[in-house]
Amino acid sequence: MRPLVAQLRRRSLAEWGARILLTAIVGVIGYGAVTQSLANSLSDRKSHLALRLAPYDARLLAEEARARTLDELAKISAGAKLNGEAQARLNEAEALAHQALKRDSMAIPAVTTLGTLAQLRGDLPKARRWMKYSEQLSRRDLATQLWLIEDAVGREDVADALHHYDIALRVKRGASDLLFPVLAQASTDPEIASELVRTLSAKPLWGEQFIAFAASKTPAPNATARLFLALRRAGVPISDAASGALIDALITKGQVEEAWAYFSRIRPRADRTRSRDPNFTASIARASHFDWVTAGDGAGLFASIQRSGDGGLLDFSAPAGAGGTLVWQLQMLPAGRYVLEGQSVGIDQPERSRPYWVVTCRADGRELGRVVMPNSAENAGRFVGHVTVPPGCTAQMLVFIAPGSDAVGGLTGQLEYVQLRPAIDATQ
Repeated sequence: MRPLVAQLRRRSLAEWGARILLTAIVGVIGYGAVTQSLANSLSDRKSHLALRLAPYDARLLAEEARARTLDELAKISAGAKLNGEAQARLNEAEALAHQALKRDSMAIPAVTTLGTLAQLRGDLPKARRWMKYSEQLSRRDLATQLWLIEDAVGREDVADALHHYDIALRVKRGASDLLFPVLAQASTDPEIASELVRTLSAKPLWGEQFIAFAASKTPAPNATARLFLALRRAGVPISDAASGALIDALITKGQVEEAWAYFSRIRPRADRTRSRDPNFTASIARASHFDWVTAGDGAGLFASIQRSGDGGLLDFSAPAGAGGTLVWQLQMLPAGRYVLEGQSVGIDQPERSRPYWVVTCRADGRELGRVVMPNSAENAGRFVGHVTVPPGCTAQMLVFIAPGSDAVGGLTGQLEYVQLRPAIDATQ
């Protein structure tokens, strides 16, 4: 947070005020923070006409005051100077805001306008008083909560900033579209992450949605992995879908070891010396690269893990002439010799059309071993083959492939068991 605070402190008061009000524009346009009259005033100044018809309407006065202020600060943000004419227009907006409050002390747009103008003039204590008053009137005003978030950031008060994030996300539908990207970026800071764990430990309504967002959109997957582990220690559940998305994000970033470290923490029985879930029994809502991933190439290939009680199997098929990947799993095997073994049901193909397993080095695609499946009538469907992982190949792909069948009915079958394990296995 400190670099952000330093950056904010280097801004002039005009730039600072413009930033806050332009943020408020986003809230107004995107989330309906005020009524349709303000939206109209931002586009074609219809509220000015409405004021001529109903100059006694406090709501219209307040909206006109905020619209004029937004117009001026947008100009300042675009590079215009805060000259005498601009200051006069801001003074007029301030006068309108005061008129609105005289008619209706709960006219929130007038209150936030006065707070913003106070900050623009350098009177931060007065700005805070106005914004706190606005929050007392209604916690549902997004512009107010955005201002209070920025103010907390300026004071380096992480807990207070997250408090106002929490309020905004609880009370304003759609605020997540604006706030989640910022919060996901900020959560990579350890100081902010520790406070965020406390916030999410209270189980806010938006917590699960944010965790899912951070898993897939994080700018720093390794930092998010640390956040998720801290959340798990605090008793906050992390869904399989979120964990799977985060693991895949780590791998996409080239952080394969870090991905395995996270996976092994959430699956403590995972063993990098062998493939996982040999009987296809794991119930996972969203598979990661380290789980069985069923795949197809759009040519009619089909693979599905079917679970029943304590058992399971992989059901697969491919139409005549179609070939490609049916299922795969990422491995982290140390260098050494391995055995690939398993058992099938229902495979009956000529030799050239039999499906096969292949192990490749993930870094360069080198083939490390291939095991062609026999027909299931042979040896009760059992099969076995050997693979050697050389030094320097730290990650491997275990892939089940349909080569393309000439049979009229194509390829069908089931796998009841398959595992890649060390050739000398102390557990056998």
